[in-house]
Amino acid sequence: MQKTAVVTGGGYGIGRAIAEHLLAQDMNVVITGRRAEILDRTAAELGPRVRALGFDASDPDAVQHAVTLLPERIDVLVNNAGGATEYDFAMPPRDQLKELREAWLRNIEANLMTTVLMTAALEHRIPAGGRIIVIGSIGARGFKASTYGYGPAKAALEPWAGDLARELGSRKITVNVVCPGFTLSNDRAREFLDSGAAAPMIDASATGRVTEVADVAGTVAYLATPAASQITGQVIHVNGGIYP
Repeated sequence: MQKTAVVTGGGYGIGRAIAEHLLAQDMNVVITGRRAEILDRTAAELGPRVRALGFDASDPDAVQHAVTLLPERIDVLVNNAGGATEYDFAMPPRDQLKELREAWLRNIEANLMTTVLMTAALEHRIPAGGRIIVIGSIGARGFKASTYGYGPAKAALEPWAGDLARELGSRKITVNVVCPGFTLSNDRAREFLDSGAAAPMIDASATGRVTEVADVAGTVAYLATPAASQITGQVIHVNGGIYP
């Protein structure tokens, strides 16, 4: 039986690379995200085994509706949706408490609740031998990613995934978190690199380079294989040795 994967945030960057790697494993792939035009373009480029479904995974009502449109069997669920929301909003000083709260909640909604809601909505469709893979971040360990909630939101995924792995282990479903280092995943990342702001992370790595989307996608693809059936409840760092 041909397997099916769902990749949230699958329109570009890490999510698109993951979709490509899972396609190479002969899976059908559904990519989701908030920007329908990007999803549609990506699906058209990747071919007929990729289907796009646009919705906001942080919105419970939108997720509930999306469930009616998603496959009845999902062998691999990759929770990749998220990102540092401070790129899209002017960040308030810490003495503006209402605005600070909103800034933190945006990151929690985008990076934690998308994963929690999608997994809760779809876990009953994952068969024995299925995989739940969560994209975390090096930001969970700091590197100035905690000011407005991005790092803590990513960090919260780790104990959540560990508990879920123990809960679903009896069903032979694995749950793991893949934490990329600074990754060249979009134009903003390129600007961050070109500005020199990424230099501390590159200097801290053993490999002396940034993480590429293929590095992350290759790790996810391995976790989706039968060879990884005994790997669960783990946080796997893909960052060139910054953290073991």
